[in-house]
Amino acid sequence: MQARVVMIFVFVSYNYSPNFNSPERWLKRTESYNGLLDCLAQKNKMISLKQIDYEGKYEQNSVEHRFVKFNSQPKHIHWQLNNYVKNLNPDIVFIQGLHEPLNVIHLGMILHKKTKIIAQNHAEKPAIGLKKYAQKFADRFVDAYLFASKSMGMEWVEKGNLSSPRKIHEVMEVSSLFYPVERALALTKTGITSALSFLWVGRLNENKDPLNVIKAFLEFANLYPEARLYMIYHTEELMDDIMALLNKNPAYKEAVILVGRIPYDDLLYWYNSVDFVVSGSHYEGSGTAICEAMSCGCIPIVTDIFSFRMITDNGNCGILYEPGNQAALLNALKQTQQMNIAEQRDKALTYFKANLSFEAIADQVQQIAIIAGKV
Repeated sequence: MQARVVMIFVFVSYNYSPNFNSPERWLKRTESYNGLLDCLAQKNKMISLKQIDYEGKYEQNSVEHRFVKFNSQPKHIHWQLNNYVKNLNPDIVFIQGLHEPLNVIHLGMILHKKTKIIAQNHAEKPAIGLKKYAQKFADRFVDAYLFASKSMGMEWVEKGNLSSPRKIHEVMEVSSLFYPVERALALTKTGITSALSFLWVGRLNENKDPLNVIKAFLEFANLYPEARLYMIYHTEELMDDIMALLNKNPAYKEAVILVGRIPYDDLLYWYNSVDFVVSGSHYEGSGTAICEAMSCGCIPIVTDIFSFRMITDNGNCGILYEPGNQAALLNALKQTQQMNIAEQRDKALTYFKANLSFEAIADQVQQIAIIAGKV
């Protein structure tokens, strides 16, 4: 029987979210992250601190969620919150984001010497100017950094914001609540009929680059008229450009189905209705939608960026292509027609379970918490 390792983890965020006034609403909002806390709570004492428009304690799955209201007004240093953390006498303080170096400095100065600080990157880029020097100084107090891709962390080291590659650890920041279900059931929910269907999930903005994806897919549909791209999105920044593009290609316009916004829970059926998920992103802090799709066995066709290299095992689980390159994406789409679909779906799901699931992430964080130390 595995020995129980008992440490006190305190997860803390310096952000204030006044639009949430109940624990239930907040925990529903963050459920794609909370599974990590639930898994860590199987071996440790877990306390999560969050500032919303509510005060009190709420326990869920052995995690003690504490909601405090110290910082309803913006502050450079959250003295009360940091002192609250100190008085919990934690073994590990887990800080959300690298954008609050002054708070990390203050917290590092007042914590007990035995306490380790782990900081998780949430898509922040290395700061410049005075904030860069604050990040460099805060680095003295941080024992480990978690990035969705180690290459993303190395960018911080190379630019001088962080001191050592030895502090950088590759750990996915979120996971998925979804899972495989019978294809027939999923299809009754989504209404997809084509066997050659692809899924897009993301904002319609320049970083996600839906225009390049649609251009390549229209060429692909010219070769394979049964091909369909279903697009789910909740922002429409480039909708006018997308409609103009589709109207220029009336013969293949039906190949792209603009689904729009759907209830989040319904994504379970969309991910289980298709074999492929497509992304055009130029930058991602992690890649939540791709992670969710892989948890249902979808094969990723995604851009060759740091986070997607990690999430696809350097393209072993899917296909990577150059961001913004229409010809490269068209070639990737063509490659799907020579794939052993069942084998590739199984590979994606196996990699998800071993590296991207809540259980896998919790195991990684547990080991980092044990070995982390001042460099």
